[in-house]
Amino acid sequence: MINFTPIARKHFVARLYEQLRYKDYADAVQQGELVKLIEHASLTEFGRAHKFSKMRTYREFATEVPLHRYEDLKPQIMRMVAGEGDVLWRGKCFNFAQSSGTTDGKSKYIPITAESLKRNHYQGASDVVSHYLNLNPASRLFSGKAFILGGSFANQLDLKPGTRVGDLSATLIQHINPLANLFRVPSKRIALMEDWSEKLPALVSAAIGENITNLSGVPSWFLTVLKEVLAKAGVDCIHEVWPNLEVFFHGGIAFEPYRKQYESICDMRKMHFLNTYNASEGFFATQSSWDTTAMLLLLDIGVFYEFIPLSQIDSSTPEVVPAWEVEAGKTYELVISACNGLWRYRIGDTVTIAQTQPLKISIAGRTKHFINAFGEELMVHNADAAITKASVLTGAQVLNYTAAPVYADAHSRGCHQWLIEFAKQPASTEAFMQALDESLRAENSDYDAKRSGNIFLDPPTLVVAREGIFDRWLASTGKLGGQRKIPRLCNERHIIDQMLKMQNE
Repeated sequence: MINFTPIARKHFVARLYEQLRYKDYADAVQQGELVKLIEHASLTEFGRAHKFSKMRTYREFATEVPLHRYEDLKPQIMRMVAGEGDVLWRGKCFNFAQSSGTTDGKSKYIPITAESLKRNHYQGASDVVSHYLNLNPASRLFSGKAFILGGSFANQLDLKPGTRVGDLSATLIQHINPLANLFRVPSKRIALMEDWSEKLPALVSAAIGENITNLSGVPSWFLTVLKEVLAKAGVDCIHEVWPNLEVFFHGGIAFEPYRKQYESICDMRKMHFLNTYNASEGFFATQSSWDTTAMLLLLDIGVFYEFIPLSQIDSSTPEVVPAWEVEAGKTYELVISACNGLWRYRIGDTVTIAQTQPLKISIAGRTKHFINAFGEELMVHNADAAITKASVLTGAQVLNYTAAPVYADAHSRGCHQWLIEFAKQPASTEAFMQALDESLRAENSDYDAKRSGNIFLDPPTLVVAREGIFDRWLASTGKLGGQRKIPRLCNERHIIDQMLKMQNE
């Protein structure tokens, strides 16, 4: 295949220079985005109710428009699903991302408007490529094809003709520029298959003979696919199958717990990994440096960002600050207003500000995915980091995990119970759990205080999960697929108890 990278580079690098000019002007860029959003939605039902036509400043916007969770906007969103126009965004919306709803099991339907496809999701993906080409001047990205792993349109709603609900990736694949299909696999037919027992071998067959230069998808699911490719090819290194593979654009879940497994099947002289933040609600950030996995917040692609300090997230009237007022080192809940009609929407993610000029973030976790049963305030980023360190120290490889509290009774103190599926078990599970406990204490001072002297909190316990138990649980919820994620931490036990029941059957 002809190497089109030098031609493509000119387009992508021009965009990069445009973005880099914004480094010192987060306030001007973001306020400009807000004005565009308000103007475009001024004649909608939501815009008229909140006086958008008279609004010009952020302070007016923050005063007039309340913070929203999904439940607050659900009535309007379901009217949009039913075919009404000019509700939260101008015109009618024909595509909706069915978010996984890992916390309570209830699906959420996130509007994907024509504007959000063009201005946000596709532009965000393009910006990722811009930064990668800048970071790798020797890249031959467009000399072969992208292997993109996505989901399907499976849903149980009675929809109007022309309306689709499913995984975000399915909508992106369905509406992708036909020219892009020359540079990607698999075909739409395979990419949108619903049944993963049929889809997995079809993906392997579609990709194994191609010249793959890049991968895009969720680390946990792609690892399963790559292992099947290796097995079919009868080799141990993925570069024996695809010698020109150079980068994995990953997102959805933390990559660090999987890094060693990817490194073990790649020729690391050729391979790069680039972190992205692409959610159902929008494309928000991309890694822009090899020095850090923190991601550059994309300020000019149809999203206005606000931030709630972590200490305020349970307040009925939390403090909220715009992007230009955040502080480096602090963790916030992310709030967005976007060209999909989500206004001051609390998406449920927490992010840590790595730096402010330019504004870079790291995903800290979900606002509902934590354990604080004993005042330990354990967050997902603590758990991911500790799992990674314990794996390195003991030679283990972790495929999936979840954890929940075990509450104190008359005979014992409380503790955390971990259900872990290993790709490679440690020689000693006791040594692994000791390393995990010590790493958690190093990562989180509140956890360390509660573990001190075993006075308030006993050491964590481990249940080694049977092979495939996490996939079985996802399938039982109707959420098995390329974008579905396991809730890593939960402050109560209903999820882990469901898995343990399957484990014991």
